[in-house]
Amino acid sequence: MANRTVPLAALAAVLAATVTTVIWQPSPALAAGPSPFDFPGRGATVPFTEFEAEKSAHNGTSTGTDRTYGTLSSEASGREAITLDAAGEYVEFTLTKPANSINFRYSIPDGRNASLDVRTGSTLIKTVPVTSKYAWYYGYYPFTNNPGDGRPHHFYDEARALFGTTYQAGTRIRIQVSSTAQSPSFTIDLADFENVPGPIGKPSGAIDVVADHGADPTGATDSTARFQAAVNAGAASGRVVYVPPGNFTLYSHVIVDRVTLAGAGPWYSVLGGRHPTQRDQAVGIYGKYNGQGGPSQNVTVKDLAIIGDIQERVDEHQVNAFGGAMSNSTIDNVWMQHTKVGAWMDGPMDRFTIKNSRILDQTADGVNFHIGVTNSTVTNTFLRNTGDDALAMWAENVPNVGNSFTHNTIVAPILANHLVSYGGRDIVMTDNVVSESVSNGGGIHVGNRYPGVTGPTAVAGTWTLARNTLLRAGNSDYNWNFGIGALWFWADQGPITGATINVSDTDILDSSYSAIQWIGGQTTGLNLTNVNIVGAGTFALQAQAPATARFTNVKASGIAQNPPTYNCAGAGLAITDGGGNSGWQTSTPYCGPWPAPKYGNTPTTPPTSPTPSPSTPPATGNLAQGKPVSASSANGQYTAANAVDGNPATYWESSGALPQTYTVDLGSAQSVGRAVLKLPAGWERRTETVAISGSTDGSSWTSLTPAAGVTLDPASGNSATVALPTGNRRFVRLTISANTGWPAAQLSEVELYASGGTTEPTTPPTTTPAGNLAARRPVTVTSQAEVYGPANVTDGNANTYWESASNAFPQSVTVDLGQNRAVGRIVLKLPPATAWATRTQTLSVLGSTDGSSFSTVKGSAGYAFDPASGNTVTVPVSTTARYLRLTFTGNTGWPAGQLSEFEVHTS
Repeated sequence: MANRTVPLAALAAVLAATVTTVIWQPSPALAAGPSPFDFPGRGATVPFTEFEAEKSAHNGTSTGTDRTYGTLSSEASGREAITLDAAGEYVEFTLTKPANSINFRYSIPDGRNASLDVRTGSTLIKTVPVTSKYAWYYGYYPFTNNPGDGRPHHFYDEARALFGTTYQAGTRIRIQVSSTAQSPSFTIDLADFENVPGPIGKPSGAIDVVADHGADPTGATDSTARFQAAVNAGAASGRVVYVPPGNFTLYSHVIVDRVTLAGAGPWYSVLGGRHPTQRDQAVGIYGKYNGQGGPSQNVTVKDLAIIGDIQERVDEHQVNAFGGAMSNSTIDNVWMQHTKVGAWMDGPMDRFTIKNSRILDQTADGVNFHIGVTNSTVTNTFLRNTGDDALAMWAENVPNVGNSFTHNTIVAPILANHLVSYGGRDIVMTDNVVSESVSNGGGIHVGNRYPGVTGPTAVAGTWTLARNTLLRAGNSDYNWNFGIGALWFWADQGPITGATINVSDTDILDSSYSAIQWIGGQTTGLNLTNVNIVGAGTFALQAQAPATARFTNVKASGIAQNPPTYNCAGAGLAITDGGGNSGWQTSTPYCGPWPAPKYGNTPTTPPTSPTPSPSTPPATGNLAQGKPVSASSANGQYTAANAVDGNPATYWESSGALPQTYTVDLGSAQSVGRAVLKLPAGWERRTETVAISGSTDGSSWTSLTPAAGVTLDPASGNSATVALPTGNRRFVRLTISANTGWPAAQLSEVELYASGGTTEPTTPPTTTPAGNLAARRPVTVTSQAEVYGPANVTDGNANTYWESASNAFPQSVTVDLGQNRAVGRIVLKLPPATAWATRTQTLSVLGSTDGSSFSTVKGSAGYAFDPASGNTVTVPVSTTARYLRLTFTGNTGWPAGQLSEFEVHTS
């Protein structure tokens, strides 16, 4: 325990003496530091009692307390766990309350299935199966299951069991390695003991999914259709739909609207399952999306569990426990585990509540209120081991307003933040307890970040962040090369200047790096009142960007660095002293190389300013150097200009989900024949998927190269050349849709040259190719929205798509087949995911032999794209043409033309 910020006895004393909003009294069992359950009145009221393995009797070995990313201790609750590596080794817990069940958190080596014994004395209570299949991810986001990608993380999973009898307080219960154990080691983090009440009976007059609709409680067969029939009957008759005890297999979503779905309790009524071949379909309870006649209304789901079989993260897959849109609806006492996201809710929707629930072991977020979610809340809910943000709001393009996260307890999100809102107006986060940040995030985050969070969707109104406890939050980030604060603000897409943000009665305890951080653009309107900072791995305050705030009774102690404030914003950090402050003020703040935190993962020196480059590059050299550029986003100081400054050591990095775009304006139409893409020397090998398009006016775009992997390898100087069709263009746009090295687009130099281009063969082949004639052919569009460029419609991937500018019909997309072809059929697609609601697009088909004179091949008509039929439309035609054009004049699902695949066939 020597690596703590201050000695633990001193930390306990400081807490007891200075924390005015929470009275924390250590007991002998808590000598190793506070638990997230040690703060009365804050966090969730849970039905279980938790015991940390390292604070219990055992004959195993401690993992240590290192918080370095990629260690077992870094992801453990309390930053320590116990490893059992021989038969007979155990961790023993002494019950303080009666219990008839256990849920324990463990880790075993990758690729293993095993079991652990649960015993009292010499009596075997249960043999509980354990597995590694829901843990052990590798590499950089979006993470893989391939050990060859390195960087292992997400080590822990949880297993639960009912004992069949109740054991009284004082009983000693062991988790023990049996003599027949096949795994060489087991690591035990903690155990939760609960006295589970008996099953809830069927409500009077309820519809029974088994007795009335034949659902299979053994899980041997798919019950999706039978559940859907029961739910539809309940909605039509106004009766409750009851799920009796059982393990039910569902291969797809159940759509709910104006109905109550009630189980016998989350230990008895369990929904699970995943389609055996269509891996993007799995158990889930979904409301209707806006384009499907949603949002659903007046839904209640309660007293059951959804325990899925999701073992990876694929962001396009709708494999969440809850999804869609539900207004005036409630999720109550639901156990969510082993799905991608507990609840990913896409608005517009209003007055949605999750309460009294548990969200465990997700591959991505715990909850995300996404796109126009208003007056909604998560309250009295316990979350642990989410793969991304635990509780998040993301106002992408449509404002989130009046939402709240209150009285929740959150432990160890493996990536990103415990509590966050990306944009939003009048947001409330109160009375929460969070602990153990692992990477790329902190305890509470306020950000104008990610696509669509700008202007009317940015941080606005009055924010209330009150009575929260942030315990061992923030981290020394392994990739961004700076520490993340326990409470941090990132003005990425634009300054945070349109809100009043009130932080009050908050305790920031034992932070892994800094306590409070600002980065990106300016943050204003911040008021901190009665904030206690006790222990920090580096600084009390970390200002990497300007900030204006008023501090009243903000006290800091146990700060590792002296001076206690990092400030590279100079006078841009303007704090008004409201009185009662101590421990963070300094006349000479520090600005220099990042110091080593107390817990490992030392960041490198902050990047220096880019070396100025010549304003006019040589005419025969790099045409892009020093030219104006724009990007769909930028991550803090890694701005778009870095990629045309002539300095390969500086770089642009995007912020937010891929795809992202990077556009160079050459100032006038110039001949461009090749692009050279670079990353800084010494960076690890990675492949970025890049499509390149060009334009003479910045409006109409032509695909130059379809999406393809560009490998940047330090063995070849982290440089790659992409040949382009020779031609004149003023604007060149790169669309980056994937990166095996990091979940963002990254480029240190984008160089453009006149020479080295490709041309169409002067004598095209006379044979007719089989299959899709348009595959990977050049495409021109009248406009594109954000990153949804023309190359997506001929890349053979139905999950990528083109989208035109909004509210600006007509729009067109034109494919060049290379020579005149006989065409008998056109196949049009949208992404097949059910998230794409049914829509009708009105379009016509035109053809041309010269690219100049077009004639109508198919008159304007409406075509219905329905996810039930794969969002695919076939248009029979009879023509001979080199160029085929679709002209869109309407879309019932979105005010723009949308297309993921434009296939052309001879018959």
